Order: sequence, then structure tokens, then C-alpha cells
Amino acid sequence: MSLRNHGLLAAAGAVLVLALTTACGAGEPATGTPAAGSSRQAGLVVRDPWVKTAKSGMSAAYGTVQNTTGKDVVVVSATSAVSPAIELHETTTVDGKMAMRPKAGGFVIPAGGTHEFKPGGDHLMLMDVTTEVKAGDQVTFTLTLQDGGTVQFTALGKDFAGGNETYQPGMG
Repeated sequence: MSLRNHGLLAAAGAVLVLALTTACGAGEPATGTPAAGSSRQAGLVVRDPWVKTAKSGMSAAYGTVQNTTGKDVVVVSATSAVSPAIELHETTTVDGKMAMRPKAGGFVIPAGGTHEFKPGGDHLMLMDVTTEVKAGDQVTFTLTLQDGGTVQFTALGKDFAGGNETYQPGMG
């Protein structure tokens, strides 16, 4: 390898290291599009978000929301371009069977704590998917907080056969 090519290779390596350090240095971005499946805004970090694939009908989004502030934060609603209606859902037992229902008042993310959205538990329910969600798709969501703030994150489309809870509209 010539000295010139070695110098170019070293310079390219330095740029790559700088880019990785800048992208990963703080762990999470302060605002904007999430990196590596996470987002940090309004003191919340959304980790490992994903959405169940669907051609139409209902689907659900999951992930873990971490509150990095010293006060409780309440998530009161969610939106996404793939569905005109998203409900915050909890899963409960009705007549001995798992059932999902809208979560009145939203979800409290405790100060310094986390709240997990998972299959068979709390989740964001996409009520009428109008844009197909395929495996590998990047789907943007916006959470609205009780104080009027918002948190945007991008969830990865994943095939998932579980989550066969019964929907109980009007419960709550």
C-alpha cells in the first residue's frame, strides 16, 4: 500500500470514528429521529419499539418507555400515519379470559422508572390500519403527554403470531 493510500485510509477511519462517537456519544439523541430503536424527548426514552405487521384491521405497538426525569410523566394518547385511531390499552382478565380495554387516564411512567408495553400486557392498539405494516418497515409514532408535550419514536415492523386477547370496547 502506498503512503498516500495509507493516509487516505487513516483519514477515512478517523472520520468513521468521529461519526460513531458523535452518533453514540450521549447514548440517545435529545430530539428527532431515534437511533438504534430508541428516542429521547421530554425526558422519556422509548427503547426497542416494534409494531406487529398487519395488512389492515388491528395491530399493536410495543416497547419500553423510560422516564429520565424526577417527576411522573403521563402518556395520554398516541398517533401514527398508518392508523387513524390508536388507543392506549391495558390487558385484564374478564370472565377468566384475557381481554384488552382502553386505559382510562393514560399510562403513568414513574419518575426515574419504566413502563413496558408488551404482548399480553399494556400496548398501543392500532384500531384501523390503513397502510400495511410489513416486516422491516419503520413506523413513526407520536406519544402525547398530559402536559401537552410529545415524544416521537420509530418502531420496527415485526411478524408476531401472539397477542390473541379479546377486545372489550367501552370497558374502563
